[in-house]
Amino acid sequence: MSERPPHHGPDGRYRIPWPLEVADERNAGGVLRWQRERMRQTLPPNPRPADLPLVPGDVARPRAEAGEVRITWIGHSSFLLQLGGANVLLDPHFGTRASPLRFLGPKRFVPPGLALDALPPIDAVLLSHDHYDHLDAWSVRQLHRRFGDAVRWIGPLGHAAWLRASGIRNVADVDWWDEVSIEGADGPLAITCAPAQHWTRRRLREYNDRLWGSFALRTAGGRRVYFGGDSGYFRGYTEIGERLGPFDAVLMPIGAYEPRWFMAPAHMNPEEAVRAYREMGSRGAFVPMHWGTFRLTDEDPLEPPVRLRQAWTDAALPPEDLHVLRHGETRIIS
Repeated sequence: MSERPPHHGPDGRYRIPWPLEVADERNAGGVLRWQRERMRQTLPPNPRPADLPLVPGDVARPRAEAGEVRITWIGHSSFLLQLGGANVLLDPHFGTRASPLRFLGPKRFVPPGLALDALPPIDAVLLSHDHYDHLDAWSVRQLHRRFGDAVRWIGPLGHAAWLRASGIRNVADVDWWDEVSIEGADGPLAITCAPAQHWTRRRLREYNDRLWGSFALRTAGGRRVYFGGDSGYFRGYTEIGERLGPFDAVLMPIGAYEPRWFMAPAHMNPEEAVRAYREMGSRGAFVPMHWGTFRLTDEDPLEPPVRLRQAWTDAALPPEDLHVLRHGETRIIS
């Protein structure tokens, strides 16, 4: 029998296989401690509508030109990625709340930057993991109703069964370093699942029953984009860059990081995101995500890009490579 990968636990669940940079205190009363501390402090207010403007994007219809990459921020970790003649949705979330309930839970600050009915034809959907701010059941149903099984759904191990239970048949489960491909107008688009440091759960007894991950996409013409999913900082970004880079664009999470003692194992802060980008080779457009859409943790919702810009300057990285998008905005790499 082949040796079990280290991120596959003996109980059939998945696990983080490397030492953590910060000890994990989410268990053993950590949640209760966090909530008690929250009650004793005043959190920064929610942003005003003017703080997070919704702007028109520049979506290619039906597809981007050969050799071109278009990245449109829908909000949070959701993007429309147009490359290699293919249209790919990343962690699509068009719902009003990051919650299993339609009437309770973190509510969007602004509407999606690209409406469901304004999408071009979609060829594939990538899912990084099953948390409600990344995998929204209502959005999945709406996308399947509109595009049917013409769309290829790709997620880390365990997500295919969830998708099939929702009536979706064109699905692929992938482990870390597995590669699948879809056909774009400009040839095959290779999609590789890469490691991340996170966890999964949608129900109380489902803890880590599904894997989590990030993705690298490579066109036949050599364009490469990295989608970081949701992750704490870990010492694996150098390997990702060496095996799957260099990248034309890196989409990296920068928000949901306070309190640090609790969030560090699962969520990078802006300084760590810049560190990860440098370890991947300091190449390509840096596009931040996982901020400014839902209030999930305790930092000021507008703080992540401020700290990101400072960390970018401190690292002496080229200003022209940092692209803090507004909701709906498109970054074109031609």
